[in-house]
Parts: sequence; structure tokens; C-alpha cells
Amino acid sequence: MTPHNNAKPGDFARTVLMPGDPLRSQFIAENFLENAQLVNNVRGVQGYTGTYKGVKVSVMASGMGMPSMGIYSWELYNFFGVDNIIRIGSTGAMREDIQVRDIIIAQGACTDSNWANQYHLPGTFAPIASWDLLRTAVDLAEEKKLPYHVGNVVSSDRFYGDDGDMPEGLVSVHGWAKMGALSVEMETAALYMNAARCGKNALGMFTVSDHLLRKEDLTAEERQTGFRQMMELALDTAVAMEK
Repeated sequence: MTPHNNAKPGDFARTVLMPGDPLRSQFIAENFLENAQLVNNVRGVQGYTGTYKGVKVSVMASGMGMPSMGIYSWELYNFFGVDNIIRIGSTGAMREDIQVRDIIIAQGACTDSNWANQYHLPGTFAPIASWDLLRTAVDLAEEKKLPYHVGNVVSSDRFYGDDGDMPEGLVSVHGWAKMGALSVEMETAALYMNAARCGKNALGMFTVSDHLLRKEDLTAEERQTGFRQMMELALDTAVAMEK
């Protein structure tokens, strides 16, 4: 056990899906997994393990922000035998060609965070997805004919900022967009860096829940339960990794 996880050895599958919201974790367990068992509930961060299409899969919440994702992914990688983490979350689009409810697959994760400073590198580390997970997810998205985009996302430390010149005070939308970034979220850069440091695999995929340029958004209930295409894509990616 760890300070944030009271699961036992073997309770988690090799692949864990990580939404930010514990209620989304519960929704996936109840609606997609067979014989799902609650294996962690420390601080209400629900973790479940069951099977999907005959393959053992786990789902556990990460909470919001890079510090929270950093804690839970580090413990899963280092103490519970997890090899693959697929972050499944919501994201805010910042390009006109992206629509609300589209799926974004994060090839890389830019960030305004100081997370990489701990590694004492003589330069700038570029957090990227693991190739096998990325390739598998894109192939499945093509096969399913899903509306998806692949590219850089921005992992921001701020939801409410002091800039005053962009929607919701998130990040400099136009600045990141001109460099090709697709959307903004709050966890993936830390996940990718933890995976790199631990020699493990990670992928972030998201449903666009709001559009920062057009001020379109989904309700909290729609975010919790309405991301079925992304959830199924992540689950099928987990299954494919076992073949």
C-alpha cells in the first residue's frame, strides 16, 4: 500500500484508464467492465478492476492538475505493476477546425508547468506519448471512423489565470494555437514525464468539452457520462495492447 492507494499486489491490470473525475471512473466500471471490483478508494479516488472483452483492465481517477496526476501515476507505475496508463479526460479546443465532442489524441504535451525542473536537465524536455499506444489508438480511431485529431496539447497549471485577455483565463490561446497546439487540459505533461522517468507507457486522449474561441461547452453531467466514444476507444486500445 501507499499513502494514496490501498490496493493489494495484483489488484491492478497492466493497463489503467485514468479520468480526472472519480465519478467518471465509477461510470466506466459500471457501464463497460465485467465483474468490476473496487480496489482503491483512499480519499474517494475510486479505482476499479474488471474485464473488457475478456481482458483485465483497470480504471482509476487521477484528480485534477499535474501534482495529483503525478502522485497517482507514479504510484501505479512503481508499486502496483502498471505498465500502461491512458489518460481519458476533457479538453478545451483552441482551433476553429475542431468541434465540441471531437476526440483529441495527444502526440505531445506542451506545458507552462515547472514539472521538468526536478530532472535537472541542461535543456527543455519534450513530453511525448508512447508510440505503441499512440499508433494503436489512431488505428482504432480510423477503423471506427471517429472524429479525431492528433497533435500537441497544452497541459496548464492554471484553470483561472490573471492574464485577463483570453477565455476563462486558461492559457494564451492564440499564442499556443499559432504553434499548432490543438487544445488545453491540466494533467498530460506530468503523466508523460512520469512514464518516461519510469520506463513505462502513457497516452492522453480527450473529448472536446468546450471551445475556447466560440465559447461552446458541455454540462458537468455531459462530461461525466457523455464521452462514450472516447471511453470505448481507450478500452479497445487497452485490449489491443494485450494481443
